[in-house]
Amino acid sequence: MLLPLAAMFSAMPWWAWAGFIAFVAAMLALDLGVFNRKAHEVSLKEALGWCAVWFSLAMAFNLLIAFQMPATATSRPALEFFTGYLIELCLSVDNVFVFIVIFQYFRVEPRYQHRVLFWGIIGAVVMRALFIFAGVSLINRFHWIIYIFGAFLIYTGIKLAQPKKEDGFQPEKNPAVKLARRIMPVSPHFHGGAFFTRIHGKIHATPMFLVLLIVETTDVMFALDSIPAVIAITRNEFIIFTSNIFAILGLRSLYFAVSGVMKLFRFINIGLSVILIFVGSKMLATYFHFHVPIGWSLSIIGTVLTASILASILIPEKAKK
Repeated sequence: MLLPLAAMFSAMPWWAWAGFIAFVAAMLALDLGVFNRKAHEVSLKEALGWCAVWFSLAMAFNLLIAFQMPATATSRPALEFFTGYLIELCLSVDNVFVFIVIFQYFRVEPRYQHRVLFWGIIGAVVMRALFIFAGVSLINRFHWIIYIFGAFLIYTGIKLAQPKKEDGFQPEKNPAVKLARRIMPVSPHFHGGAFFTRIHGKIHATPMFLVLLIVETTDVMFALDSIPAVIAITRNEFIIFTSNIFAILGLRSLYFAVSGVMKLFRFINIGLSVILIFVGSKMLATYFHFHVPIGWSLSIIGTVLTASILASILIPEKAKK
């Protein structure tokens, strides 16, 4: 426990961490308590508007980093933040596709989907923080772990490019769902947006709670890819954490935006695959003392992402037989 705390304060003073966490808490409270107090279906226009808001806030924070953490001969914090944020944002798109499948499988009403994602993201913030500090601390103590991370990213990138089976989603086999069913009774029906309900005087979990568990465990699996990818860009825990959290905060609006324009991202998995393989190779290349400049990394990632989106738009989809 002391090691991650020491890592935190070696990167930035305690007041910087406290200020950022307070900002995140205030934005989440404003989101749930003001803008989404009443359950409603998020329109494409509203989702795109919130995407713009979260991106603007991230860029404003990036500007603050540029002023407060000037570039040096060995570090370019502002560029590292932007590159890490872009990587996380790209990988979040794959999360979105999984969330769409989860909500469709359980037939969650659109007006309650935001509630699930809200609480799911709070859990994700905590889990990502633990993963980031543990990962950086391990690499700082045992440098060879970076090669394991690199090989894992390459493997994940290759696997991501392979076609997915239509029947691959089996939520009842999720370990968290199995454990929840053992610990407490589960209601067979939804009860609005509630995670728990009382039946015959006994507390039952609702299917909505199971959906939340699956969203949380799914994010943990995605974190195993995304966090090593950003660690390849920088070892500064503050940069990794803040870029990661800004991408997660915009995940809900990204979900509602992408679910409305899914066809524009048909080739995004190929792009993400190339990005993961590139970042993994970048980590392995450190064994040969070969370092890819952060500017090159950003250019390659941006080019691959743009190409995958343009290919999705310009290449016509084959008609299904």
